[in-house]
Amino acid sequence: MRHRRTRRDEILAAIAAGEADVDSLAARFGVSASTIRRDLQDLSARRAIARTYGGAMLAAPEQSLGARKGQNTAAKAAIAAAALKEVKEGETLILDGGSTVEALGRLLAGRRQRVITNNLPLIPLLAYEAGLELVVLGGTVRPISMGTTGALAEQALRMMTADKLFTSADGVVAGRGLCEATLEQVSLKALMMSQATQIYVLADSTKLGRASQPCWAPLQPGWTLVTDGDETACTPFRDAGARILRVG
Repeated sequence: MRHRRTRRDEILAAIAAGEADVDSLAARFGVSASTIRRDLQDLSARRAIARTYGGAMLAAPEQSLGARKGQNTAAKAAIAAAALKEVKEGETLILDGGSTVEALGRLLAGRRQRVITNNLPLIPLLAYEAGLELVVLGGTVRPISMGTTGALAEQALRMMTADKLFTSADGVVAGRGLCEATLEQVSLKALMMSQATQIYVLADSTKLGRASQPCWAPLQPGWTLVTDGDETACTPFRDAGARILRVG
C-alpha cells in the first residue's frame, strides 16, 4: 500500500511536469497500463486530477463565488448587458449559477419576467421586484458556488419549461460542451438545456477552450455564445454550430 501511495505521488509529479500519457507513465514506473489507469481513477476520485482521453491532467481547484466575482468584472458586465438585449418582456428565463449569470440577473430589476433559478445570491435581489415571478430550485446548496444542485432541484425543474436558459461554466470547449467540478452540476445544466427553447452560454475569454474540470455537459448545435473572446477564440465554436455574440 505504501508503494502504491508513493507511485501515485510520483504520478502527480510526472503529470505536473507534462507527462500525462498512460503508456508513457506505465513505462516510466514499470507497471502495466491497466495499473496506471487504476491509479489515475483513484486520483480522479480524489479530484487530484482530471481524466483526459488517453491520460490525465492536474485538476484546477474550484474557485469560490466570491473570488470569481472580483475577476474580469468589466467583461462580465459587458456580457450581461449583451445578454439582456436578447431577453423579451414576459419571457420565462432559467438563470443558472455563477457570477456572470448573476450579473445578468441584476439587470432584470424593473422588468416583467418569470425567472427560474438555482442562483442563491439572486434571491434577495429579485424577490421584491413587482414585475418578476421568481421560482427558486431547491436542493443541495454548494457553498463554494452558492447554487443548488441534486435530485430536488431536478425534480422541480422537470415540471417547468422556459423560453431561454442563461448558463455559464468553469470552461467551455467547442464540440465538447461545458465543464464543471461535479456530476451534480452538469446533470442539472443538461436538464436546464432540455427544458429551454434557446440556450445562451455566458463566458468571458478565460473560459473559452478551458477544460480544467472533469465533468461535462454537452451542447447541441444552435446554442448562443456571449463572450468577449476574440475572433480566433470564437472560430471553433462557430464552426461547431454555435451562434456568436461578441462584446467589445
